[in-house]
Amino acid sequence: MHLEQTTARQPGAGEVWLDQAAIGVNPLDLSQRSGAVRIALPSGLGLEGAGRVAAIGPGVSEVAVGDRVAYATGPLGAYASGRLYPADRLVKLPESLGFEDAAAVLFKGITAQYLLKTTYPVGPGSRVLIYGAAGALGQIMVPWAKHLGATVIGVVSRPQSVERARAAGCDHVLVFEAATLAAQVADITHGARVDVVYDPIGRVSFEASLDSLRPRGLLVSFGMTSGAVPALEVATLNAKGSLFLTRPSLAAHTATAQEYQERAGDVLQAIAAGIIQPRIWRRYPLADVALAHTDLESGRSQGAIVLTP
Repeated sequence: MHLEQTTARQPGAGEVWLDQAAIGVNPLDLSQRSGAVRIALPSGLGLEGAGRVAAIGPGVSEVAVGDRVAYATGPLGAYASGRLYPADRLVKLPESLGFEDAAAVLFKGITAQYLLKTTYPVGPGSRVLIYGAAGALGQIMVPWAKHLGATVIGVVSRPQSVERARAAGCDHVLVFEAATLAAQVADITHGARVDVVYDPIGRVSFEASLDSLRPRGLLVSFGMTSGAVPALEVATLNAKGSLFLTRPSLAAHTATAQEYQERAGDVLQAIAAGIIQPRIWRRYPLADVALAHTDLESGRSQGAIVLTP
């Protein structure tokens, strides 16, 4: 990744020029940079940012110059001090939410919202297994799932993360071992296992996730930090108890401006109610973006990473 000097451009129809104050870094950025998730090249990176509207193009009615806004979807290009962006994909920020906090929480918050409320509607009595319970997304998903009434089993990658996962609200915390995870889940649930597994890990966790589900349970595979999941014979789902498997994406759950704004609004309401909160682990100057990616890839991060132009 290399910084390039550019000049501000006049927004076209339906666009704004956004002066950015903070930029969110997410695991999807790493996958796009590495080529694991293909994007058209050459390209900028980044799907999440916050700042102030500096200019508006023809036909823009959703926002005005000076508005405090954020966004959490494409088009790519958040890694910048300023950029063009579609006006109907901007989310107006309440004065109580700072730019850095907005850039730390919106993408992850919308992800948590659709996973917990649409992909599998979590409610009172739900038993859920959440990988990365001590990470940036997990620290949003865990308390939100608890608020919805679930029993939460969190999975972490190392013993040092156990207390952080417990502090997020997990009822039980397991340190990941592929060979023993499903048996541990069965023991915790007295043989019942869980209704839904939220698995962003991929290859190394896939079998353990399937084996942690109750009959007709749902495996939500929404990431691949350990690599793509292996090929699966459909009959395997039948043999393991008529299981369900899905591979959702944020893009498919924010395809229209209306749905996107509704989900973002739910996130902002959850923040205002104290159900979830931004947790910034570290801030990096935009020029140090390579270091930010290295720290996220290494698993050292303990919360959200934010870039500041």
